[in-house]
Order: sequence, then structure tokens, then C-alpha cells
Amino acid sequence: MAGHSKWANIQHRKNRQDERKGRAFGKLIKEITVAAKLGGEDISTNPRLRLAIEKAKEANLPKDKVKDAVNRGCGLLQGVTYEEITYEGYGAGGVAFLINCLTDNRSRTVAEIRHTFSKHKGNLGTEGSVSYLFNHCCQFFLNESKEKEEELLELLIEKGISEVKPLQDIGIEILGDADAYSDIKETLLSSGYTIAFSEVVMLAKVPISVTDEDLEDIEKLKNALESLDDVQNVFTNADT
Repeated sequence: MAGHSKWANIQHRKNRQDERKGRAFGKLIKEITVAAKLGGEDISTNPRLRLAIEKAKEANLPKDKVKDAVNRGCGLLQGVTYEEITYEGYGAGGVAFLINCLTDNRSRTVAEIRHTFSKHKGNLGTEGSVSYLFNHCCQFFLNESKEKEEELLELLIEKGISEVKPLQDIGIEILGDADAYSDIKETLLSSGYTIAFSEVVMLAKVPISVTDEDLEDIEKLKNALESLDDVQNVFTNADT
């Protein structure tokens, strides 16, 4: 996969999410609530909550809404209880889809996802049908020259990284274990590096090539799934 293409796709996805700020706020609140419920309110021991709050700050989610979401997750405020579910399926060209959801109504969510798959040349699969094709990773992009590759590798070799690689002339990508996100980020920042973008994702072990026609259908399905209120993230194994 070309570095420029990967970076452009990530930026495109981020920009598309920014355009849906109202819906994004709701999804951020859900994520903060569930993260606090599962791991507690202390961000020093709850990396998932820390990442969720960081994203909320980037999106300019009001502080009172962040606080309320944390308190709701910890049981200090009454509110809706969300369930975390991952759905799996296939799109055009046999491309695998993983859909992370937070919902207060499992029946509604699965019905919406099944309908969306059917409408866009896809099929909802069973649990485990595609998840084995992905790794749970953290991903960082730095606006650094390729000459920094060895320096970064030495810095992070014991921090849970799996790969440090230049992306043509536009920066460096770092991949690591999902659980190592906070440790890697703190190490980078304390060493003076500026992180252009970072996230915890499901990355395809072996991305598959798709035709332009299939790619168009895949993007339509992905966009439609991302527009559903209960959907938090959508991942595919298409090599785009």
C-alpha cells in the first residue's frame, strides 16, 4: 500500500467524521461511558478512557459532557446502559468487514446492519467469520524524515511495537500492540516527537486487492455503516 494513499485515506476518513460532528459527539459520549464502566475513571490506569477523552478534546466536546459520560459509566449518574458488540461480514469482492458497535438495543442494531449490508451488495456474517483476518493494533503517524526510522526503532523496541516504516516522503508509520498505545505515545511525546495522528484500530493481516468497481461499492457500504448511530468504527481488509 502506498504511503500517500494510506495517509490520504485516513485523513479522508477523519475529515468525513468531522463533518458529522453532531453524530460524532454522541459516539464519543458512548465510548467514554463504556470505557469508564469497564476500566474506571482513572485515565492513568484506563488507556481506553484516556484515548476516548483525548478524541473528545480534539472534537471540542464540551467538558461537562465528558464529565457526565464518565460519571454515568462509573454509576454516579443514571443513564442509558450500552452494550459493546462487534459484527462481521463481507462486502463486494469478498472484502471482510468488522463493525464495532455500542448499543442500548441489540435487536435494533443488528437489523440496521443487516439491512445496510443487503442494500450494498454485502452479507452479514457469523461471529468469528472474519475477525481472524485482523490484528488489534495501535497506529501512529509522525511527520518525520525516513532517516529517523532507526532512531525510532531503538527508542521503541521495548515498548510493544511491531513495525516502524517510512511512508514514501510524507512521514513515518509506527505499529504496535493495542495495549501498548499509551506507553508508545508517552515515550514519543517525552522524547520530543510530534504525533500527527494516532488511533487504535483493527488492521488487516493481509490486505486484499480489489477492482475499482468493487472499491466503489465497498466505500458506499462503509460510509453507510459509519452513518448508523450505533456504529463506532468500521474496518475492512481492502487494500485501498
